[in-house]
Amino acid sequence: MKLLSAIVPCYNEEENVSYFYEEFIKNEEFLKAHDLDFELWYINDGSKDGTADEVKKLIEKDSRVHLLSFSRNFGKEAALYAGLSKATGEYVACMDADLQDPPSLLPEMFEHIWQGYDMVATRRVNRKGEPVIRSFFARMFYRLMNRISDAEIVDGARDFRLMTRQVADAILQIKEYNRFTKGIFGWVGFQTKWLEFDNVERKKGETKWSFWKLFIYSLEGITSFSTAPLAFAAFMGMLFCIGSFALILFIIIRTLVFGDPTSGWPSLVCIISMISGVQLLCLGIVGQYLAKTYMEVKDRPIYLVKEEI
Repeated sequence: MKLLSAIVPCYNEEENVSYFYEEFIKNEEFLKAHDLDFELWYINDGSKDGTADEVKKLIEKDSRVHLLSFSRNFGKEAALYAGLSKATGEYVACMDADLQDPPSLLPEMFEHIWQGYDMVATRRVNRKGEPVIRSFFARMFYRLMNRISDAEIVDGARDFRLMTRQVADAILQIKEYNRFTKGIFGWVGFQTKWLEFDNVERKKGETKWSFWKLFIYSLEGITSFSTAPLAFAAFMGMLFCIGSFALILFIIIRTLVFGDPTSGWPSLVCIISMISGVQLLCLGIVGQYLAKTYMEVKDRPIYLVKEEI
């Protein structure tokens, strides 16, 4: 029998652990009918509630359930990487514990894998239940990423994917500390089939992604898979240099021809403030890339394990 390894990152998902297991186990008959068994890896990302205890209850009644607990919260990207490192199956699936990634899609995903695809990915066709402003900025982010990055990132793409062992091993070769998994999925390539589904609201609890966290995450993605912001900073610097030379020539010519003294202190202050703001913006862009380099050269581990069952 071949093995399916399902990776489920969890952060304060005490209420959803058992619900997810109940939904996932509904695929057992399908798996058995196709000579498939499974292992279920719950990656406890430093939860402060009883997530680990709920997983241990499942382990007592099903030996195919496993638990990997971090020493603290390292983030979903680290949890996905840890899950891929532990997965031993010929097929690997990444899913969320809140049931926004419906396990009922697995049979259809397997059908596409058996047709020859290397990876089956999912995307939401709508964002029902999300704030309008958040949905707008999310769409703008995907549009921007596809313009400035070589990695294909589909609008509404989820981390819910089913992949072959070859794809999982390829992702594991990317050991960078600053991880943006959606971009990594696109960067490694392979033949991918996209499945569309309507947005599903969380089963229990509240999302851990605030607007600010999503903004930081988007910056992580942009700086991980594009150097366009650096080119933008260089372009702005060149533009303002050309503009300043043009203004200097204008002032000199006006003074020589019309004898008009240089004036306009308020406008001068505004121009200086604007240029200083652009300089700080460009410095901040360079700083983002420098900070990522700083974190990479430290060569810290992506995660630390507290407990493994």
